Amino acid sequence: MGAEPLLPKNAQTHQNSPLILGLQPSALIDHVAKVDWSLLAQIPGEPGGSIPVAIEELEHILNKVKTHILSSPPDPSLMRTMAGGSVANTIRGLSAGFGVTCGILGACGDDEQGSLFVRNMGSSGVNLSTLRMKKGPTGQCVCLVDASANRTMRPCLSSAVRIQAEELTKEDFKGVKWLVMRYGIYNLEIIHAAIRMAKQEGVFVSLDLASFEMVRNFKVPLLGLLESGDIDLCFANEDEARELLRDDENGGPEAALEFLAKHCRWAVVTLGSNGCLAKCGREMVRVPAIGEAKATDATGAGDLFAGGFLYGLVKGLSLEECCRVGTCSGGSVIRSLGGEVTPENWQWMYKQMQIKGLPVPALLRQ
Repeated sequence: MGAEPLLPKNAQTHQNSPLILGLQPSALIDHVAKVDWSLLAQIPGEPGGSIPVAIEELEHILNKVKTHILSSPPDPSLMRTMAGGSVANTIRGLSAGFGVTCGILGACGDDEQGSLFVRNMGSSGVNLSTLRMKKGPTGQCVCLVDASANRTMRPCLSSAVRIQAEELTKEDFKGVKWLVMRYGIYNLEIIHAAIRMAKQEGVFVSLDLASFEMVRNFKVPLLGLLESGDIDLCFANEDEARELLRDDENGGPEAALEFLAKHCRWAVVTLGSNGCLAKCGREMVRVPAIGEAKATDATGAGDLFAGGFLYGLVKGLSLEECCRVGTCSGGSVIRSLGGEVTPENWQWMYKQMQIKGLPVPALLRQ
């Protein structure tokens, strides 16, 4: 396959295996820029949403963005480049901000973007022993954020290297407690393979529903996953929840929560500025959003919420406390560009957790 682990397998024993392992088949680099409508009007496609592009178009957009930013007064907060992808955001946040041992399972290319992904995740303390390096390009995505914190995304993943289902081994899951995944039709084979191996090792499985388009267009395979009983924890945002029960007259967030809770031990529906709903067994809670969070960019809000919720679970917190930690971590990432929380915003999150009487991670970065 031309793949090689970044760290030798014997460098990791089961005693220091990550507590939480994230499956992201293709490593991804995000180029996040704060732009105005004059630039968005020059980008092919409607503003908002996500439309795949070829590498030539991605580079064209990046050049336009850089020229646009250079014509303005210098401001380093206008553009950031970092490791991206929903699962990577969750795993990096758990490691860097919560001190939870985490690993990433996937593949990166042997290019500049692959090296950047490795440096960014590694510097956040993420275990890279299950990340394979392959010959070929690493995925990239341009994320354009307007003044209202709305995103226009143009990913380039068609030629990106990825890990294949047949490359997974039981060794990847030894000693792991949680497997974190994002639903995706093109990753369905590896999702099923990872779940099968995870369950053989007694690992809990968490699934994020990805997007309302993914739920709408590929609902049948998704329902198969949920009804298998192998998904222990499911996250959906309000749009995904509504799409899940689109044909049901009473298919609001509460009904979607009930549906998910029938198949998963823990079910969570996030409601943006209205907080979240969560259910475990007969217990159901509604938790408001954190009021002190000023939105600069919504990228990663759901990913970091999931990280906070998982932190609560591994620490044995109550369902309501898990949600409250999630609102703190989700609120921390929207205060700056991109899906990586800055050191200043981790400190803001710790302060919010202290105010709410939640257990603050021991690391407390300075």
